[in-house]
Amino acid sequence: MEQLELNFGPLPVPKTIPINGKCSLKRDSGKSCEVHVNGLAFHSWDPGDRMAESYAMVNLVLLGYAAPLEVAKAFGVSVRTVFRRRDRFELYGMSGLGNSRGRPEGAKAEEDSRIKMAQAMREGGATVRDIAHRLGIGKTTAQRWTEKEQRTEKSQNIVKAGMTSNGHTLDTNPKSRDIDRVLARAGLLFDAEPIFIPGEKIPYAGVLLAVPALLESGIFKAAEKVYGHIGPAFYGLRTIVLVMLLMALMRIKRPEALKEYAPPDLGRIIGLDRMPEVKTLRRKLLQLARALKGEEFGRMLAEERTKQRGKALGFLYIDGHVRVYHGKRRVPKAYVTRLRMALPATTDYWVNDQEGDPLFVVTADMNASLTKMLPELLAEIRALVEKRRVTVVFDRGGWSPRLFVKLIDGGFDILTYRKGKCRKIPQKKFSLHTEVIEGREITYNLNDKNIRLLKGKLRLRQITRLSDNGAHQTYIVTSRTDLPAAVLAYRMFERWRQENFFKYLNEEFALDALIDYAAEEEDEEKVIPNPERRKINKKLAGARAELRKAEHEYGRAAMEYNRKKNASLRGFKESNRELELLIEKLEKKLKRLVEKQKKTPERIAAGKVSGEKIMRLQAERKHITSCIKMVAYQAESDLLALIRPHYARADAEGRTLITSALQSSADIGVKKDELSITLSPLSSAHRSRAIAGLCETLNQTKTCFPGTGLRMRFGVAETG
Repeated sequence: MEQLELNFGPLPVPKTIPINGKCSLKRDSGKSCEVHVNGLAFHSWDPGDRMAESYAMVNLVLLGYAAPLEVAKAFGVSVRTVFRRRDRFELYGMSGLGNSRGRPEGAKAEEDSRIKMAQAMREGGATVRDIAHRLGIGKTTAQRWTEKEQRTEKSQNIVKAGMTSNGHTLDTNPKSRDIDRVLARAGLLFDAEPIFIPGEKIPYAGVLLAVPALLESGIFKAAEKVYGHIGPAFYGLRTIVLVMLLMALMRIKRPEALKEYAPPDLGRIIGLDRMPEVKTLRRKLLQLARALKGEEFGRMLAEERTKQRGKALGFLYIDGHVRVYHGKRRVPKAYVTRLRMALPATTDYWVNDQEGDPLFVVTADMNASLTKMLPELLAEIRALVEKRRVTVVFDRGGWSPRLFVKLIDGGFDILTYRKGKCRKIPQKKFSLHTEVIEGREITYNLNDKNIRLLKGKLRLRQITRLSDNGAHQTYIVTSRTDLPAAVLAYRMFERWRQENFFKYLNEEFALDALIDYAAEEEDEEKVIPNPERRKINKKLAGARAELRKAEHEYGRAAMEYNRKKNASLRGFKESNRELELLIEKLEKKLKRLVEKQKKTPERIAAGKVSGEKIMRLQAERKHITSCIKMVAYQAESDLLALIRPHYARADAEGRTLITSALQSSADIGVKKDELSITLSPLSSAHRSRAIAGLCETLNQTKTCFPGTGLRMRFGVAETG
């Protein structure tokens, strides 16, 4: 008998696909497939056995070994498929996992018998309500089934007619915009024209009070110039921008919050049959973000704001706002002042005018410090203000005398707090300074003198304020020598206007809310602070604190021992031997850490950081929504300025009054060329009179609603 030759060649290695840290999928081509959990075989099946493979996927999810997204990636299916198979298994058991993949390619699905029955009943004269009741379905579904053929025929006729979007609509029923939707699907409509339905006490219709201010901001022109359009759509660019602005003013802070409102009710405010829903709005935002023109959009808005408010740009406040990230990705950390700790976050730097209203925002790269961002921000400012003289106001985070030299040479004046220790000034050298600023009399106890920095190369002016009780001195440094000391001190202390802006925008507009969770890997060549160096610095600070504590105890023990009779150095050392040994140990530890710190570079390329890769949150959608919220806040500020002559407590309660009016109900009336908005009376007669005065001012602007020729006319209903 002939002996068979043994094949000692390399054995085929099964392809291993990691699912997560404890689960993996092994595929041995043509032989078997296995799922392993914690190194042990969990499921095994033959290739092509769809039921067994689906059972393995479902079990991983149901038993909590893996998330649906992890299973979907490993098995090469969509997350929706994983959920669908899980639901089938829970309803029908294993038999539900053996269903075929669907109808054969090219075969048409048979029409549901209930649809045929509904169409027959409709032809027989039955109403939509009767059909819905008889078949056990909703009225909307019944209407869709019975009008399916009519809509199909209508769409074919429209497309054949070759109609284009010309700013008009063929829909005659404002509650059903079927024709415009068909035109959009056919690629013939880029934005539906608003058609308003008259009505009384329409919820949130008071928000239309802000439309003149929104149009004045130039946001619609800027959006059209930057983005053009977002393709054929029923909800086009103009509509989406208007919707997001009105959402912000109505305090609908996130797209997901639209679920709490009836789309037809909100649709009446914008002249459409319904407001776009969550998925539609998120999809439109994604379309805008893909253009990567958010910075250009923000720049155009800033240019328009500069033209309108040039007088408020003499002093500009610059400060960073840290948005904390609570996700699972490894994101660079930033120091959060309000929490007094470093957390994963993204830093945005805002530039506000001297009244505290925002001008533009820039997202810092890798949470760069204010000293790093100031040159970039001032370059943007110079492009906006051109040759105008500007004083930039910032806190101690931007303190850098060398940077000050560059800024002053670049034509900017600076105003900031002095950083570091400073010799106190005798109280007798302070004097009272009084000025009338913005209609208010301001009095400070100040000392005004010149100082030199950088060994005399930089000459600046130092203004020191003495607190009312004389216990505290605040040092201000500036390059302005032409203004009174009280004026400069006032502008420095009014930096809190920007802090109040951050607080208001976060509470009322959800400034810190994430719009999406998309992230991308940071550039491997990007130089970032070395995390190992940060760890060493932390240990070094701890070791120094321990050493100081031990030395203090040693010194206290020496003082107490010296007070004793017959005290001797030898006796002291013997009684405090353990403390001496601890100090020696801590000194050696401190020396080792200092040497390790010197060998560890302060900055390192992102690709060389050990552990999980550093990620960067995609900022485009967030930047667009920040610009939207900025314009909404500006519109509120503009309305506040218009209401001041009509409301004595405008400074204290004006913004609250504006917010109440914007969220109130209103009657909408439509004439030939006029759109009337009559707000419901407010909580008191004097508040209603103030809003009525604002309405008269807005009527003089002769504003037309965006996308229409309807002139808006505002008023407040009389108390019945």
